[in-house]
Amino acid sequence: MSSANIRTPIEDAFKRRSDLTEAELLALTPHIESGLAALDRGELRAASPVDGSWVVDTFVKKLILLSFLTHRNTVVKGGPGQPRTFDKVPLKFEDWDESDFQKSRVRVVPGAVVRHGAHVAPGAVLMPSFVNIGAYVGAGTMIDTWATVGSCAQVGERCHISGGAGLGGVLEPIGDDPVVIEDEVFVGARSEIAEGVRVRRGAVIGMGVFLGRSTPIMDRATGEVCYGEVPENAVVVAGARADRDRPNISVYSAVIVKYADERTRGKTALNDLVRD
Repeated sequence: MSSANIRTPIEDAFKRRSDLTEAELLALTPHIESGLAALDRGELRAASPVDGSWVVDTFVKKLILLSFLTHRNTVVKGGPGQPRTFDKVPLKFEDWDESDFQKSRVRVVPGAVVRHGAHVAPGAVLMPSFVNIGAYVGAGTMIDTWATVGSCAQVGERCHISGGAGLGGVLEPIGDDPVVIEDEVFVGARSEIAEGVRVRRGAVIGMGVFLGRSTPIMDRATGEVCYGEVPENAVVVAGARADRDRPNISVYSAVIVKYADERTRGKTALNDLVRD
């Protein structure tokens, strides 16, 4: 069943989601399963790059939300020494054997948790981390220890999401955009990027930077301020600026201190030895 064939029944069902009967949910289940499988393979995405911009597909969030109606919580056995879980979404690698991992070329360190419906591209490395349903992790990207990739968050190729960093998820409201991290981005430890913020190609986010839609991003060289998007190759650190109405009070701000150069690239270069 192609993704094109499932759109109409899922769109129609979502409009009537509060009134669906058990029989209708049963009939909807194959469409839901087909859509989640397409997400898992990376053929369907919550947002896709088109001509230098990003096009958001709200259908994906409708698909995922409806899956919570068609699925029931079930007990899933954990690995040796691991607790059981009780959830509606199965784990991505639950039924994989060695040949599946060899074919995928994904390195999965013990403690990494990925839900079915999240795509992980070849060459990616998953340290003990969490990747939620609808997320996309690009080729050669490392999700480091205790990092979180939220529902529908999009991460490009050859990125490094450092330890404890969080990429916010979004399922509701339907119209909200997912977080987008473009190719070759470095996100420092304990940083948090949420509310549909987009980090453009080659940017470097320093340790402990918090970015939301309302976070001012100030260019130190020009004084210009932007919101919701980090420019290409920008090097961003946590900072502060004077409040416009109360100059004696400083408020949090992200600050572009420079744009990445060869010295910066040397510090954030990826190590191919830990990748396939």
